[in-house]
Amino acid sequence: MSRVVLSIGSNLGDRLAHLRSVVQALGPRLRAVSSVYSTPPWGGVPQQDYLNAVLVADDPGLEPSDWLKLGQQLEQAAERVREIRWGARTLDVDVVQAMQARGTGRVAVRSADPTLTLPHPQAHNRAFVLVPWLEVEPDAVLEVAGASRPIGEFLAALDAAEVAGVRRTEFTLGWVS
Repeated sequence: MSRVVLSIGSNLGDRLAHLRSVVQALGPRLRAVSSVYSTPPWGGVPQQDYLNAVLVADDPGLEPSDWLKLGQQLEQAAERVREIRWGARTLDVDVVQAMQARGTGRVAVRSADPTLTLPHPQAHNRAFVLVPWLEVEPDAVLEVAGASRPIGEFLAALDAAEVAGVRRTEFTLGWVS
């Protein structure tokens, strides 16, 4: 069984429809869906603000690499083009963290594979990931450099202006638990 935290974002085309397409595709696999947040672009490339959200999903038949492939298929369906690093995109689906069942609990999957590095190597630095993730999993823990810390601690360590730039919108993704 694998359980994932996915960060989704869009700043081209019908941004909300792109995010909703991920929610629709995951359907019964979803366990939690954050509010939709408006966030400034990250990485220094001038572009429109993003809509971002975090999803928690699980599926006993999927491995972390399967979640990556599914995310890439959803990006392709949204006609995502990868031309500029940190550039504008119709849809971005990132696997932030994956957990696998072990005994009576779950353990975080670690991977240094350049195709799928887990946990996501920059998640702890990105308010647009941490703010919505904290909303849906306030007790979540993330491992960085071999040490596990609550995501709220990573968020508290970020620049206050970056955190303030992550603004909850009135939009919803149409998911009901």
